[in-house]
This record gives sequence, C-alpha cells and structure tokens, in this order.
Amino acid sequence: MCQNCLIKTIHSVHSHFGWDNSFVPVERVAPGTTLEFHCRDSSNGYFTPNSVTADVANMPFDKINPVTGPIFIEGAMPGDVVKVTIDSFKPSGFGWTANIPGFGLLADQFKDPALALWHYDTQSLAPAAFGEFAKVPLKPFAGTIGLAPAEAGLHSVVPPRRVGGNLDIRDLAAGTTLYLPVEVEGALFSIGDTHAAQGDGEVCGTAIESQMDVVVTLDLVKDTPLRAPRFSTPGPVTRHLDSAGYEAFTGIAPDLMQASRDALSNAIDWLCREHGMPAEQAYMLCSVCGDLRISEIVDMPNWVVSFYVPKVVFA
Repeated sequence: MCQNCLIKTIHSVHSHFGWDNSFVPVERVAPGTTLEFHCRDSSNGYFTPNSVTADVANMPFDKINPVTGPIFIEGAMPGDVVKVTIDSFKPSGFGWTANIPGFGLLADQFKDPALALWHYDTQSLAPAAFGEFAKVPLKPFAGTIGLAPAEAGLHSVVPPRRVGGNLDIRDLAAGTTLYLPVEVEGALFSIGDTHAAQGDGEVCGTAIESQMDVVVTLDLVKDTPLRAPRFSTPGPVTRHLDSAGYEAFTGIAPDLMQASRDALSNAIDWLCREHGMPAEQAYMLCSVCGDLRISEIVDMPNWVVSFYVPKVVFA
C-alpha cells in the first residue's frame, strides 16, 4: 500500500474563522501523525477566474482567512511544543492578488481597489505571468499556521500571535520545520491562507492567494518552553529569486515603519518610471516578490530599511 494512502485527509468543509479554544476538534491524532489538509484561499473562494476589480469592494470580510482544523494532538499540554514538519503542497493553479482599501503598508496612498488574477502550471510551477509586466517565480507556502490561544473567546485570525497564526512567512515552505508553543490541552492545530508566492513583508496586504492541499506531520516536544514560533529551513531560501540580482531601494528614518514605507515608495516610483507600470500594479508586484529587509538598526537616531526587487521577474 502506498504511503499516501495512509494519510488522513482533513477536508476544507472543516474550516473556521478566528481562533477559539472551545472549537470542537475535527480529529484527534497521536504525535507523529501525517495529515493532508485541504485549504481554501484567504478569500474563502470568493475570487474566481471571472472576478473583476469591482468585486474587491464586496468581499465578505467576516468570512476571510479560513483555516482548516482544529486538530487535537494527544498528550499536548501547555509548556510543550508542537513540531510541524511541512512535507508538500499541491497547488490549484489559480490565484489572486488585490489592493484592499484600508489595508497594506501604503494604504493611505493606494485608496482604490485593484485586482490581479494569476494562472500557473501546477506541475512545473514555472514563473507566473503578471500581466505584460513581469513573471514571478513561485514558492508555495501556508501563510497561517497556528494553535489555539489560552485566552477564552473568539480571536481574529488576522494578527499573528505567540502561538502562530497569520505569520505570512514565505519560508514556511516544503521541507521547513516549524515549532509552536502550546497554550491549551491538545494544542488545537489549524492551517490555511495558502500562497503561491509572496515577498517578505507582503506589503500590499495580499500575496498570490491560492487554494492548495498541504501535507504536514504533527509531532510533540514535551516540556520545552518556547516564547514564540521558530522554524528551521532545509537549505537556501531565496534561490528562486537570486539568479539575476536585485534593484534595491532604501528608506532612512528614526522609525522603522516610516523607513519601510519610504523604501517601498521608492521602489514603486522606480518600477513606474523604468517599466511603465501603473502604480497600483507596481504595488501588487512588490507584495508578491519584493523583500523588505532591516539593513541597519544600531546607528541612532536613524535606521535603514531596504526594499529588494528581484531582476529575474523581468528576465
């Protein structure tokens, strides 16, 4: 019998919105169990290949960022750690990126909705066309992976937490091992918000949002206090973007958020000027493939943030 035949599937009908330690688990598993999760995209399937920009304004915000689960891990108790080995992704081939008014690093500058639809090869995962402007290398990952918090009640899925959640770390890709601190009995693990590609920072607020199936192995590390999530990658993390170098733009300010905004704005200005892109398209491209990096944080009173645009997207 094939190994995959032994993997239990958790279907996306078992999705929830927000974190609540009173949710009834959809499955109870022993440590070391491998599961396949069917994950909806962050719009809960709202966007389709026929969607248009006007649809952005009508998103049902009470039904966004669904996560599949929760899973009760036998023996998990507060003070333990859940070890999540991310085995593989099965992408759907369709995705979307949007500028949602009021959301994103430059929400005050980009007040109108925008929408980009993506179609990509699920087998080769060849770079996906961003209209006529660029081709973006793909790296599937799950944006939201987490456990239930100890605090009672329903908590929004949007902000990340000590127990994980909406981390949006693009390096939580196949082969990576993630460690999450347990706050409630059974841990109550859930996963979703799958992406085909994202830049570090997810600056416009969305990546290439794309429905996927994810296979993970859930294990337990007993009596090992952990203050916040940590992860271990199997190798280099930017090889899909590094091959042609970068154009990088700095922001310098006494506030890291302002420096980040300035670096991104400078990158957008360059993309508009050198590549003839409308500003909202440049903003979304930066979100799916550009990287915000803290370059200097010791030479007070000003800090340096750099925004890296990979040249490979224009090759």
